[in-house]
Amino acid sequence: MIEANRKVIAFAAMAIMLALVGLMQSWSVALGIVNLCLISAIMALGVNIQWGYAGLFNVGVMGFAALGGLAGVLVSTEPVAAAWAAGGSGILSAGAIAVVTIVTIWLVTRYRFAFRGVLIALIVVAGFLAARAVFDPAVEAIESTDSAKTGFLGGLGLPILLSWVVGGVFAAVAAWVVGKIALGLRSDYLAIATLGISEIIVAILKNEDWLTRGVKNVTGLARPVPYEVDLQQAAWFQSLSDTLGLTTVDLSSIIVKLCYAALFTAVLLAVLWLSETALRSPWGRMMRAIRDNEVAAGAMGKDVTRRHLQVFVLGSAVIGMAGAMLTTLDGQFTPSSYQPLRFTFVIWVMVIVGGSGNNWGAVLGGFLIWFFWVEAEPIGLWLMDVMTSGLAADNPVRVHLIESAAHMRLMTMGLILLLVLRFTPRGLIPEEKR
Repeated sequence: MIEANRKVIAFAAMAIMLALVGLMQSWSVALGIVNLCLISAIMALGVNIQWGYAGLFNVGVMGFAALGGLAGVLVSTEPVAAAWAAGGSGILSAGAIAVVTIVTIWLVTRYRFAFRGVLIALIVVAGFLAARAVFDPAVEAIESTDSAKTGFLGGLGLPILLSWVVGGVFAAVAAWVVGKIALGLRSDYLAIATLGISEIIVAILKNEDWLTRGVKNVTGLARPVPYEVDLQQAAWFQSLSDTLGLTTVDLSSIIVKLCYAALFTAVLLAVLWLSETALRSPWGRMMRAIRDNEVAAGAMGKDVTRRHLQVFVLGSAVIGMAGAMLTTLDGQFTPSSYQPLRFTFVIWVMVIVGGSGNNWGAVLGGFLIWFFWVEAEPIGLWLMDVMTSGLAADNPVRVHLIESAAHMRLMTMGLILLLVLRFTPRGLIPEEKR
C-alpha cells in the first residue's frame, strides 16, 4: 500500500510540474517536454531491463539509439536514383563479398587441421581487399552525386512508423554481436566495451556519407502526423482556433504535439505492460536470481551467459526503438548530436533516480530528469535574477551569474542524484520485494 501511494504521489507531482510549465510558459512548451519525456522513459525502460533485471552495465546506450535513428533514414527517405545508378551495384557487391567471406570463415572454423589460423587470416585479408576494391570507387561515385542535396543512397520511401520496429531490430542485431563478444567479460570490462562499441557506431555514422550524409545531416524526414502549415490553411481549423481564442500557429503546434504524444504514449504503455508481465513471470524471477547471485543460479543449471545475452538484446531493442522515435520527432538525423558518454549518463541517472529494477520507477525517472534537463536553464535564470535583484543591472556579479544560468543543468542533475542517493538510496520508486 505504501509503495502504491508513493507511486501515485510521485506521478501526480510530475503532472503538476508539467501543468505549471503549461500555465507559466506555454502549453506548446509543456507538450514538447512531455514528448521528450515519453521517449526518455522508453529509453530508461530499455536500460532498466538490462541493469534492473540482470545487472548488466551498458554504457553504450547512445550507440544503440543512433542505430534507431539510422533506421529512420533508411526506411523513410526516398531512394536517390542517381546515386544508385552511380555506385549502388558496387555497394551491393562489396556487401556480397563480405557475406561470402564471413560464411567461408565460419565453414573453416568447423574443422580442425594444421595451419587453420593461417588460412583464416588469408581469407580475411583477401575478403577485405576484394571488398575495398569495389567499395571505395562506389562510395566516391555516390558521394559526388549532387553532394550538396543528396550524396547518399537514400532509403526505401516507406512510412516512418515502420522505422520504429526496424530501429529495434538494428539495435537487437548489434547487441547480439556485442554480447557474443563482451558478455563473458567482467562487469567493468563490459562497460568499457559497450562504450567503445557506441563510439565506433557513432563514428561510422558521422563519416560514411554514402549511408547517412555524415555531418551534413539528413533533414526533412517524413512525419506520421499532420504538418502545422496544412492545419493552419484548413477552414475548419481556423474556425476552431477562433472558438478557442488561440492563434492558428499556437493551436497547430499544440495539436501536432498532442498527436506525437498519443503515438509515444501508446508505445510506452505497450513496452511497460510487456516489461511488467515479463518481470512478474518465472522468466523475470530467474533473471533476478541470476542478477543477485550468478554462482548459485549457475549451480542450479541456469545458463547465465545465454540469459545475459537474451536480456541484453531485449533492452537494446527497446533503446533502438526509442532512438527511431527521437529521430521521428526531430524530423532529421544528425549523427554529431549523439554524444555517447554525456547522454548515456543522463539515461543512467533516470534509472537510478527512478529506482532500478522497477519499471514504473524508470518511467518516473525518465520524466523527472528530462523535465529538469530542459527546465534547469529557465529555473536557474529566474533564481539568479531573484538573488541579484538588489544589484544594479550592470553589476559584474549580477551579469556573471545571469550569464552562467545556462550551466545550471549539470549542477541540477548532480544535485538531484545526490539528494536521491542520500534520502532514498533505492530510488523514488524502489524495486518491490517479492
